[in-house]
Amino acid sequence: MDMNTTYFFVGIKGTGMSALALILNDKGCNVLGSDIGKYTFTQRGLEQAGIKILPFDKDNIQANMTIVAGNAFSDDHEEIAKAKEMGLKVLTYPEVVEMLVEETTSIGVAGAHGKTSTTGLLSHVLSGVSPTSYLIGDGTGKGVPDARFFVFEADEYRRHFAGYHPDYTIMTNIDFDHPDYFTGIEDVCDAFQELANHTKKALFVWGEDKHLQNIKVDIPVYRYGTEENDDVRAENIKRTTKGSSFDVYLHDEFLGTFDIPLFGKHNVLNSLAVIAVSHLEKIDAEEVKRELLTFKGVKRRFSEKKVADMVIIDDYAHHPSEIAATIDAARQQYPKKKIIAVFQPHTFSRTVALMDDFAKSLDLADKVYLTEIFSSIREQNGEVSAKDLGEKISKGGEVLSLDNMSPLLDFHDDVVIFMGAGDIPKYEQAYEELLSNLSLKNN
Repeated sequence: MDMNTTYFFVGIKGTGMSALALILNDKGCNVLGSDIGKYTFTQRGLEQAGIKILPFDKDNIQANMTIVAGNAFSDDHEEIAKAKEMGLKVLTYPEVVEMLVEETTSIGVAGAHGKTSTTGLLSHVLSGVSPTSYLIGDGTGKGVPDARFFVFEADEYRRHFAGYHPDYTIMTNIDFDHPDYFTGIEDVCDAFQELANHTKKALFVWGEDKHLQNIKVDIPVYRYGTEENDDVRAENIKRTTKGSSFDVYLHDEFLGTFDIPLFGKHNVLNSLAVIAVSHLEKIDAEEVKRELLTFKGVKRRFSEKKVADMVIIDDYAHHPSEIAATIDAARQQYPKKKIIAVFQPHTFSRTVALMDDFAKSLDLADKVYLTEIFSSIREQNGEVSAKDLGEKISKGGEVLSLDNMSPLLDFHDDVVIFMGAGDIPKYEQAYEELLSNLSLKNN
């Protein structure tokens, strides 16, 4: 890293960008950035670190700056265009991440689903036993001087992870997503194969994923899961309202019994990947057990609170597989309560491409509500609406508006899960206010 420049982040509030800005700031670099004025859940960490956030303006760009361009911004963005005009160095987000990858023993976490939770869990465990820098897709980042490990989330969108060369890569799954970029599942598989080709020491893949089974590399591949032929296996799994426990084997070697305060089958699998990497790096199993027990989760991934008599869960789930996993986790923790899903579809192209799968996953809940589709910078409109999805859902499908969340007041002593990758927290907040006011009146 160049300590004589100011790293200026264009789009600093992005989840990956904010985490990367925090890492560079921790490493002693001068960091500054710009973004929209609207509040996002990532900006609190930047504010606490004293990193200034400016509104987009070409006049922000000054001599002696190095520009870090967010993935959503092209060369015609006013700040990037100005930087190029001035002859400043312009780096992409993946290029800066790769600089960190080269400094340490690096572990990339990739997958259509589960990468943020797994990155968070792995960084928590390794940080507890050795100096570890990390970059998590929930906007969390930390840079540690002389770090032994660097744990980072490797995003497949637009093949952003293709430029990384980590020592290890965990691949949680391959699924078709981002239909605005990938042409189909084969295209997605090609992208993951490219990252696998760049991995130096070993690959850890979920053994039950048929697409991951087709990855071919010259380095060791460890399959983790619950099947007899998996290299790293969880056996005797016990799922309770307090979490999960399971025995772990590497081939025929018993590594120990591990307990996690987490819910859902997917978190058992995520933990297996973390245990496998730790074992290969010769970290004592007892230390891993201790650290797993204290993991509190990552932002917007099954975040819980209690308001009045209701349990409210906030989750980033925006793909059918993620929705199914989130509802499964809620059923484990709250087996006697009704599960109500409030889902905000994210992007028109994803809603069209996965419509039937969305309906099937959402119907795992006891009752389903929707909000209108959240558009993105890349995609402002489309030929589909939330009502179209609602018509395919058998457990409800009513579309809620922000100024009328009252249908949710029909439920008592139950669980409401707000899911989506857009601004669904606004709907959650509106419901919480309704619930709080009603509770005050009743008291």
